[in-house]
Amino acid sequence: MSIGIIIQVHDGIVLAADSASTLMLTTAPAVGTGQPVTLNVYNNANKIVNLFKGEPIGCVAYGAGSIGSASISTLLKDFRAKLSAGKLAPLEKDSYTMQRVAVSLTEFLTDRMEELQPSTPNVRKPDLGVLLGGYSTDPDGGHCSLGESWMIQFANGAAKPPNQLRKPDEVGITWGGEGDAVSRIVLGFSEALPGVLESAVKQPEAVQQLITLFRNTLPAPIVFAPMPIQDAIDLAEWLVHSAIMFSRFKPGVPSVGGPIEIAAITKHEGFKWIRRKHYYADAINPEHHK
Repeated sequence: MSIGIIIQVHDGIVLAADSASTLMLTTAPAVGTGQPVTLNVYNNANKIVNLFKGEPIGCVAYGAGSIGSASISTLLKDFRAKLSAGKLAPLEKDSYTMQRVAVSLTEFLTDRMEELQPSTPNVRKPDLGVLLGGYSTDPDGGHCSLGESWMIQFANGAAKPPNQLRKPDEVGITWGGEGDAVSRIVLGFSEALPGVLESAVKQPEAVQQLITLFRNTLPAPIVFAPMPIQDAIDLAEWLVHSAIMFSRFKPGVPSVGGPIEIAAITKHEGFKWIRRKHYYADAINPEHHK
């Protein structure tokens, strides 16, 4: 699994992720259990991408690390290449909305899913999530004052309609992947709590009322509209680090780990890397910003 986080404040948007990628093998029902088996965990996956070179748009992916033989990172950069080259009409550098970017990315990944991951009996297609953040253009040729956060989800290869996480003037945190540690910190309860309540309380309406009560009373108030972008960056880093340490010490495979990557998106500074790993040395690759 993995952890991906997006934080939206009035100062901008922060994307953060770990670098773990889990190699899984699903045994055939005829020869095994049909359950996924962990073969390895790699700690150098790339999950954050600037989706439009020179524009304040970025995303962080979580869940499946690939579609067929193509890594999610490569596919997101394929989308960026088409977007930057003006090959995804009606998206133009000086005129686009975050909603249209979200729809176009969903369509692009859906096409790649059909092309690279054909349906096979008894084989589940990838579960994938993308948290998308950025600024729509305004009628004057600049960008809107406040950023937007969107979520794209694929379950068993099937896409859900893109979902705007909150209005531009609202603030908050959204995460995806193996987020139980973040859920405990931010919401005040484990992701497993609804299932525990359902097994103990045999009244679905009562369970829903309890979950609603917990969501309204237990969350930690740690994100506020005036929060400076640096503090949002520090918060994102802490949450990803907490998820990594939680995965390290709990029983089982440490499927959240590796270097933490962070990017910030603001109206005037655009997409900026805060922390990023490279597989090559900067000193001998002067064009590393590409």
